[in-house]
Amino acid sequence: MTQPPTAPHPGQRALSDAVREVEHHAATAGWDAPVRVFALVRTQSALATEPGLADQLTHDVLDAAAADPWHLTSVEQEGLPSAPDLETLLAGLSWPDAVDGVAVTVERVVLPPAAEADMPQEPDAALAYLLAHPDRADVRLAVGVLRDGPSWCAVRSREHDADDQVGQGPDLVPGLVSALRSTLD
Repeated sequence: MTQPPTAPHPGQRALSDAVREVEHHAATAGWDAPVRVFALVRTQSALATEPGLADQLTHDVLDAAAADPWHLTSVEQEGLPSAPDLETLLAGLSWPDAVDGVAVTVERVVLPPAAEADMPQEPDAALAYLLAHPDRADVRLAVGVLRDGPSWCAVRSREHDADDQVGQGPDLVPGLVSALRSTLD
């Protein structure tokens, strides 16, 4: 017996919009940026808790929030704890129940699979290999998840650094999706 298709999560569109907004925000700062982490909160709930927030939001955002109960506002987290890598940073984060989701932007160097096979095991040698390889690609990842389900990813290449060249999908970076999801448990 065939299962009926499940309805999309009501926050999926809001999440994809928020991740695109976070990625665009990071893009305006340029490349070679540090990791950035954002709490995602439903705008209507945030306004109910903190009415003064309305003075900081544009009329377009307020109108969108009034029209969509899942509209999300991203709140960049300042003063992140020091960590040797992204995995350690994320493992040390947790969020109060008022946070509906989380997003992160991070830059990475990627290589074609054939080039990865020749990469040295020693970390310093591997880094030198990555940075010097002619087939390397610098990418910015923006990944977000909601506490109760969906994820969304945006990937921008330095080589094709344009807003209309950003790849998107729900699970383009599954390891990072999983790591972010664990911060909400």
